[in-house]
Formats: sequence, C-alpha cells, structure tokens
Amino acid sequence: MTTTEQDVCGGPRRGDSATTASGTAGDPGATPVRRLARVTGVVQGVGYRPFVYKAALAHGLTGWVLNDPEGVLTEVTGPLVAVEAFLAELTDQAPPQARVTGVHVEELPVPADPPAEFVIRTSVHTGSKDTIVPADGHVCADCLAELRDPADRRYRYPFINCTNCGPRYSIVQALPYDRAQTTMADFTMCAACAGEYGDPLDRRYHAQPNACPDCGPRLLSADAAGNALRDEDALAAAVTALRAGKIVAVKSVGGFHLAVDARDEAAVRGLRAGKRRDSKPFAVMARDLETAAGFAEIGPAEAELLVSSSRPIVLARKKPGGLPEAIAPRNPNIGVMLPSAPQHHLLLAEEGLDTLVMTSGNISGYPIAYRNEDALEHLFAIADLVLYNDRDIETRVDDSLVRCSAHPELDGPLVSFLRRARGYAPYPVEVGVELAPTVAFGAELKTTVALSRGTRVYLSQHIGDLKNDETWESHQQTARHLAALHELTPLNAAVDLHPQFRATRLALKEEGAGYDRVVQVQHHHAHMASCMAENRLTGPTLGVVFDGAGYGPDGTTWGGEFLLGGYREARRVAHLRTVPLLGGDRAVKEPVRTGFALALDALGEPEAAVSAFPVLGRWDEQQLHVFATMARRGVNAPLASSMGRLFDGVAALLDVTTHAEYEAQGPIELEGLLARDLSMAAPEQRYRFALDTTTETVEIDPRPVVRALARDLAEGVDRAEISRRFHSGVVDMVVERCRAVHETEGADAFEQVVLSGGVFLNEFLLVNCLVELRRAGFRAYCQQQVPTNDGGIALGQIMVAHARLAESDEEPRG
Repeated sequence: MTTTEQDVCGGPRRGDSATTASGTAGDPGATPVRRLARVTGVVQGVGYRPFVYKAALAHGLTGWVLNDPEGVLTEVTGPLVAVEAFLAELTDQAPPQARVTGVHVEELPVPADPPAEFVIRTSVHTGSKDTIVPADGHVCADCLAELRDPADRRYRYPFINCTNCGPRYSIVQALPYDRAQTTMADFTMCAACAGEYGDPLDRRYHAQPNACPDCGPRLLSADAAGNALRDEDALAAAVTALRAGKIVAVKSVGGFHLAVDARDEAAVRGLRAGKRRDSKPFAVMARDLETAAGFAEIGPAEAELLVSSSRPIVLARKKPGGLPEAIAPRNPNIGVMLPSAPQHHLLLAEEGLDTLVMTSGNISGYPIAYRNEDALEHLFAIADLVLYNDRDIETRVDDSLVRCSAHPELDGPLVSFLRRARGYAPYPVEVGVELAPTVAFGAELKTTVALSRGTRVYLSQHIGDLKNDETWESHQQTARHLAALHELTPLNAAVDLHPQFRATRLALKEEGAGYDRVVQVQHHHAHMASCMAENRLTGPTLGVVFDGAGYGPDGTTWGGEFLLGGYREARRVAHLRTVPLLGGDRAVKEPVRTGFALALDALGEPEAAVSAFPVLGRWDEQQLHVFATMARRGVNAPLASSMGRLFDGVAALLDVTTHAEYEAQGPIELEGLLARDLSMAAPEQRYRFALDTTTETVEIDPRPVVRALARDLAEGVDRAEISRRFHSGVVDMVVERCRAVHETEGADAFEQVVLSGGVFLNEFLLVNCLVELRRAGFRAYCQQQVPTNDGGIALGQIMVAHARLAESDEEPRG
C-alpha cells in the first residue's frame, strides 16, 4: 500500500527511555523483527489508534498506525518478544468499545535504517471500504464523572463524550470516521478541545464529536408560543414542565422521545391521549439500576444489558405497586432502559424525576422525528415543550428492545431482539461465506434493509412499517446511506415475493438497469434462512416459521409453516389449516372476527359458536349469519394458514383481546396471562391438534383445540390455565410434527431445526420449543443476533439470493 505520509504525532525515538519486553543480549527474543498488522472490525471511532500508540510505546517499538477504509493498519519494528506481546494485545487489551474481528499479520524484512519513533499517521481515504461503523454508545464512567464534577470544564455539559462513548452511527456521514465526515463538522474546536484531540495520550484523542460548552452544540428549548431558551435555562424549563405533568419532546441520540413523569398517572394518560394510544405499552427510563429494581424484577442478565453501552430497552417483569398500570396495561412486563445520553442523566438527576416514560417521538404510524424542524413543526400536536439541540442527526435510530429468558436446560440467558436499532446497528452478521454485493429490502412491516460485502451482512436499524411516504423515504434513504458508507454499489437485489410490495415493484423495474439480477424470496423461506445464517448453518434444515402473514407461492396468506430445505430452496411439508379472515385486514384489527371463524369451523353453526363462546354474543344474529356466509362462500374472506391469527382468535374467544390497537396485541395479552411462568401444562391437559394427511402437504387442524377451549370455558377453568394448556399444546404439536417429518423424509433428511417468525417472540413458545426439541434429539436453533420477526427478514433474503445466484442456470425470480 502506498500512502501520503504525514506524522500526526510521534512517540519516543529509539534510545529514549521506554518500558520494553525485550530479552537480554544473545537472547533470540531480542532479535529485531518487523511486522505489518491489519486489524478489522469495529476499530475506528473507539480509541483504537491511541491504544495501539500507547501499546507500542510501552513495548519500546517503532513504526506507525493509521486508519484506512478497511480498518486499522499498523507496522512495528523491535525485539521479537516485544512485537509478539504487542500483537497479542491488539485483541486481548482492545478498548471497551472495540470489536476486533480479525488481525492479519505479515512478516516484513527489517530495514537497514528502521524508523526512529512510533507515530500516528493521517487516515487513508482511498480503497475498498470494509470498516465497521461503530454503533452509538452510552456516556462512559469517566465522562459521567466529569459531567457531575463542578470543578470540571464540562460540568453539566449535555454533549460530553470521548473516544470510549458518545454518538457514532447517528452522526457519521461517510468513512473513514473523521470529524469532517460527521455532523460535528460545523463545530470548530476551541484551543482546549483541539489540544485534547491532538494528544495521543488523552482520552479524547481523535474523538470526533469532542466539544465543550465553549465550542460545541448547545441545548435549546421552545414551547408552542415560540418562547425559546438555551443551555441551563432550557434544561430547567424541561424539568419544570415534567414536574407539572406536561409532555416534553426530548431530542436524544437518534431521534426524539416524548417524555412524561412516569409516576404521574394523569401525565401518562395525557400522553396516551396525545399519541392516540390507548393500551400499547410505553417504555420507561430509570435513573439507575436501583431505581429500576423498585418497580421491575432485574436479574443479572437484565442488569448486564441495562448498563451496557448499547443501553437497550429491556423487557422485565413488573413488580406490584411500582408504577401506574397505565404505562403497560394488561401486561406482566415493563420495558425499562437506563439513560443513554448525558442530557438524560441531567434530567433524571432532578429531585422527583427518577423515572420517565420515554416513548418514540412521532405521530402514530410515522417514523420518529429526528430533524429539529420536523419536531418543531409536528410534535407540538402532542408535546407542551421541545428540548432539542443544534447537533444534527444524520441517521434516525430508534431504541433497541430486547428480552432475556432463562431455563435450566438452556446454555445461559437467551436474549431475543424485538427491535434492533440504537447500540447495535449497523453491526454486521458474519455468515462465513463470501457474498456478492447485494441489497435486500426486507418486509413491509418492521422493515430493515441489508447489504452484503465479503462474509458480512450489514443490517440496518429498525425502520418501521411501510405504510406512508415518510417511512418509505426513510427506508430508501437508509439503503442509500449504508451503501455510501461502504462505497458499495449493489449488483443484485433481493425482495419479497409479494407482487404488490412497493420495494418489490421498484426493484423489478430496475432489473437490468439498476441491478443485474433481482431475486424474489418467499417470506417464510427468508425467515428460515435468516435463522440459519446467524447460526452459520448449512445442510438440510427443517424450518418452523410462525408469524402473522406472508405471501405464499400459491397466492394465499401463509404463517404456520414447516419448511424443509436450505438456502436455495425450501419445500412446504406441513402447515396450519387455513381460516378465513373475515373482512380481510379488518380481521387483524378486530381479532374477534377470526375467533368467530375458528369457532364456526370447529362447531359448525353460528348458534353453536355463540353458545360455546359468550363473547361472540355481542353481535346480533343477523351480523353473525352475514359473517358465516362470508366464511363459507369466501366473500371478502381470504384464507390464511397463520399461527399469528390462531393466537388472535384464541385471545378473542377467551375475551382477552377482541379488538387490537397494535400488532399482536391479542397474542401478547394471551401470553401475559402466564405471568412469565414457563411451566408446561400437565401432559393430559394440553390441547391436541388433529392432522389431515390427505392433502398434498400435511395440514395441522386446530378444530379440536377450539372445542377444548369451549369445554374448559364451560367448566369454569381459569383463563390463565386455558392459556397455558393452549400454549403447551402448540409446543407439543411442533415437536410431534418435527418427529413425523423426520420419520417420513428419512433419517438423513435433517437433524437441525430452526425457529423463526414473529410468533416466536412468545417467550413460552420459544423456550419450551427449544427445550423439548433438544430433548427429542434435534439440534434446535433460534435467533439472538437479529429479530425473529420481520426485522430479520432482510438477512434471510440476502442468503437465499446468494444461493440462487450461485447457480448459473437459476432464473432471477422465483
């Protein structure tokens, strides 16, 4: 590699005093050697170069280190034993925010005139960009101490950061990660900050967002009347508003939150009214772990996630009498996070404000606001005050949402992503196979995009549901930004099989122009491939894919699938019996319609359905007969083999959730009856499905389950026990069907089973399926790096596209 060399800073020259690991005269360890090391992974923007500089000085080595588009490159000359110790430290002693994925070392001849010192060179900007962009990180302990120290020049400065913490992905515009290529470019550092920035021994050496009150971003506030404040006055206005029960829009790392005092039930209800969100749970931000433990059960696994630099929302079990029920009604869990930015610490340090509701700052159905002008234009429809700043956000990044599960037969805590965004995006998934540059556009709901380069798939942050132009533009902008960051032009595109999806239509139009090939991937095959990819599985696999809906090759809605195959293709070997969705999409919002369809199918007549399930009697007889006619004649009643809809219907028949305000509300509240107790029902009490083997693929019939529901309701069995029996029956069905497919297909057909799809966000179902499948002798896998819901679809699309395009005779679509 040739570069324009410029020493940014230099260390001691040869002969200067330094601690070395060299041997004595005549010792082979003292033999001078020269090594070139290429370090890849998350090694830019995390203090890696100053770490290398300090390590080289400590071992008395000479040479240089620099950033380039592939990561960090360093060359050292010195005694063999010292060089070997140095190279070991590149991984073993890396900075806390670094994620080293590889160190490639090359031996070079020792020059006749070796370098006299160790220096940090300027970054190289040319070449293939394979650097991993750091995720945004929580304020570190050192910065937090300075934030709270009245003697420090950054005392109470809301934008304090260093190389070990602070914004990264949300502010970066291009690589390499240098200040000029971030949204901090317009802030010129003062002399004091510039001194820190240029000192390789300082914690803020080349900290690109480095700033202080004299030269950096400022805190601002405005109310609906146009009253504007700044700095401490702006913060004080927000504190006053929160204490008064007002709603404050708070600009955070990746976008705006809407905040209220979590202990003020009237304020919480006011926020619900403003968001038009009657029952969907809110997340809360607690001052610290001790505060969170006052209203939620925080185990070691939850605590580790909560205090991590990623600072996700963690689903924890509620403690009785902790916070108002209005925060997460009819739910045993509460979403908890700790402060992720300095301004959060400042707000939560105030007396009486130890916990805030912090929900996404958006109008319902639209992406979170992240530009100041958008927040000031739109959020006053909900908020009384906007607390913002003049540091722009390049990329909106919502909060990540995770859950920890435990079982004696699992290897440690099982972490499931419900949403993967801040703190984790855009970290790639290593798949272990070389991939052509391809873009995947994901699904229509909970969408993400993905890009492949080499053996990595870069998965974007959660974008949302593509229901409006604003979210669509965010989707397209994210795809462009990821490609630009890595200077990658995708040769191919992978999209969903659904012909009406916006991304599918757009990509197909550009085939042969924008893309060489466009591969359409069936929704549930993509789910299966996603789980296989993150677990680096190859070979025949049985995919158990349960979700709400996905377009099937036969034109019907799938969602209760057993698929046998691999990346290239997967064959449907079993599926759930179809149920008519009365009114189409309206049945998703009114799951009681699906409940009636299930009862009608199981019991035969509307009168029998009403007699068995009193909740159906809320409709008059005429309406029920209209529904019955729709179901029997297929009038505005598309068929769906969906496990998600089965859960919807059961929740409705038990009068748990008859109308859904948010996606999967019925299944969530049905599972909520279990109170996170993962115990299976007694074997004789578990509901059993029937099988229809006369069809082309085995059909799993839930009618006996519905009849069992009716019997138990009539006998006065508690709804929580009915829920447990139903859940346990689904687990048994999964295991029995996997065994049956194995027997039918032959002993060599498969040994590994993957579980994917949004229904497997159900903790009871996921954990017990894993445990029971492993007991049955299968190698069972789930998803822990990417969401098992549609947020992980793009990863699977990439893998299926790769497998198909690798076959020279494969058609571009199908």
